[in-house]
Amino acid sequence: MALFLLRRLGAAVVLVFVIATMTFLLMSMTGGDPARNILGDGATVEQVAAKSAELGLDQPLAVRYIDWFGAAVTGDFGRSWFTNEPVMTSLANKFPVSLSVVVTAILVTAILSAILGVTAAVRRGWVDRFVQMFAVLGFALPNFWVALVLVTVFAVNLKLLPATGFVPFATDPWRWGLGLILPVTALVVGTIASTAQQVRGATIDVLRQDYVRTLRSRGISHRSLLFRHVLRNAAPPALTVLSLQFVGLLGGAIIIEKIFALPGIGSLAVNATLQGDLPQILGLVVVMVVLVVIVNLVIDLLTGWLNPKARVS
Repeated sequence: MALFLLRRLGAAVVLVFVIATMTFLLMSMTGGDPARNILGDGATVEQVAAKSAELGLDQPLAVRYIDWFGAAVTGDFGRSWFTNEPVMTSLANKFPVSLSVVVTAILVTAILSAILGVTAAVRRGWVDRFVQMFAVLGFALPNFWVALVLVTVFAVNLKLLPATGFVPFATDPWRWGLGLILPVTALVVGTIASTAQQVRGATIDVLRQDYVRTLRSRGISHRSLLFRHVLRNAAPPALTVLSLQFVGLLGGAIIIEKIFALPGIGSLAVNATLQGDLPQILGLVVVMVVLVVIVNLVIDLLTGWLNPKARVS
């Protein structure tokens, strides 16, 4: 297991380095003039040149990259070119909101998809047909459309849930939970559909294995067979799908946050991209990649624990 973990950590470090480097190079070679964008069209050539020197844009690309990378390794991503706020401060303020939405969505997805998928595989019949229909419907409906429908029905018309805003959990857990119901629901419709399908397929495959029939013939109870043997072997494919869903949820949360006016990384990412705020963009990319790497590492460890063959492969 130690070698398995070391291989995954080494691959994670390389991935973060490659993506951060590519982002820096691509954003630096877009051909825009950040100093002019910051100062506006009314600034003189001398003012623009002074601002470029202040930002270090007058240095060669290799020097700028080495300076940025050396600071980033210590956790210092610099300051936003437009707000002058430390990048880590803005990320620390925004990421808890996004993580509240995404982590809650992935937990709801894991629980409901497991229940639906296993029930469909074991019961079959109308339950299986319902899961199949739900999967097709979930794939077809874009989450932003679901979000708009939910806001219109439950917030505007019925006034049961808040339409916008975010209350931190530490301030008021009840209002925090109420504020997450609509955005989380909008996110999980599609993810539950696809993950439940994966759980269903994996469970059916395991139920058809010879060792399952052998265990049945030995008189093992249905509950013990299902929870101790079938689910353990059907879980790895579902966990892999969940890790991919996490990446998709991070991207989908940006749109959902705009719809529900949540102060997460959505507005921060959109504004930084439109302005060409390189330090902010790089900080966002690195933190999001590290977060995805951590999730994938946890999934790999769970998969290796459930299936020892995965450690070798």
